[in-house]
Amino acid sequence: MTVVTWDSFRAAEHFTMRSARLVDRHRFAHLFQSGPTGPVRSALDAYRNIDGGYGNGLDPDLRGHASQPAALDIALRYLDDLGPIPPDLGTGICRYLTTVTNPDGGVPPVLPNVRHTESAPWWRHRDDFTSDLGLTALITGYLHKHNIPHPWRDNATAYCWKRVDALCWTEAHEAIGVCTFLQHVPDRQRALNAVNRLHPMIRAVIDTHPKPRARRHCHNALDLAPHPRHLARGLFTDAELNRALDFTERAQRPDGGWDANGDHWDTAATIEREGMRTIQRLRVLRAYGRVGAFIPPPRRDH
Repeated sequence: MTVVTWDSFRAAEHFTMRSARLVDRHRFAHLFQSGPTGPVRSALDAYRNIDGGYGNGLDPDLRGHASQPAALDIALRYLDDLGPIPPDLGTGICRYLTTVTNPDGGVPPVLPNVRHTESAPWWRHRDDFTSDLGLTALITGYLHKHNIPHPWRDNATAYCWKRVDALCWTEAHEAIGVCTFLQHVPDRQRALNAVNRLHPMIRAVIDTHPKPRARRHCHNALDLAPHPRHLARGLFTDAELNRALDFTERAQRPDGGWDANGDHWDTAATIEREGMRTIQRLRVLRAYGRVGAFIPPPRRDH
C-alpha cells in the first residue's frame, strides 16, 4: 500500500489554486486545511436561483442561468460537506423540486429549456425528459440524511422504492444514486435486502480492474463506496478496493490534478470538472487512509 506524499498533496493544492473555480478553492481549504464553511456557503449561494434550485454553471456542463435538477445533485453534495442543511434551505430545494417533478414522482436530469442555453451537446440535444432513477434516488437520499421532511421527499421515496424493487438491470450512474438512497433511507432492513438483491447487477457495471483508457468515465468501486463505512463497501473485496485505490493514486497527473470524469466538449467545463475531481479523489484517498496525517479533517464551524 502506498500513501499520498506531502509533495503529491502540495501538487494537488497548487493545481486547485491555479485552475479550480472559487467555490472549489474554498471547499479545498475547508476539507483539507481546516478552513471555515462560511466562504463555501457564500460561494455556493451565488449559484442558487430564486426558485430554490441551482444553475448558473454549478454543473460545468450546464452553463445557463436556469435551475436544473442535475445541478442540484452537485449542490447537495457540497452542502453535505458543511454539516446539517439549514431547514429553510432544504424547504426551498423541495419547493423547487415540486415544480419540476414528473407525475410518477421522479425528476429528469434536465428540463426542456436546456435546449436554449449553452450546455454540453448531450444535454442540449436531449429529447428524453422522463424521470431518472439515479438522480432522484441521490437527491432523496441526501434529504433523508439531513432529516428534511417534505411531501416531495415522501413521494420521491415511494417512486424510488417502486423502481428499485423492479430493477433487473442498471448502469453505473444509476447505481451510484441508488446506493446513496439505500445508504440513508430510514427502512434499514428493506435497504439491506435491496442491496443484497442488486449486488450482482451492480458489480456487473463497475470496473473492478481499473486501468487507463481513452474513455475516462468508467466507474470503479470507489465511485460507489467513497468511504469504508458506506453501504456499498460490502459489494467489493479488499483486493478490488485496493486496486481501485492504487489506480487512483497513479492517475494523479504531474501538475497535481486528476482528469475530469466525462467527455470533453468545452475547455472551461473540462478544467472546472478537473478541479472538482481532484478534490473528490483526495477525499476518497483520505477516507481509506491513503493520505498522510498532514491533512487535517474538515473543521465544523456551523
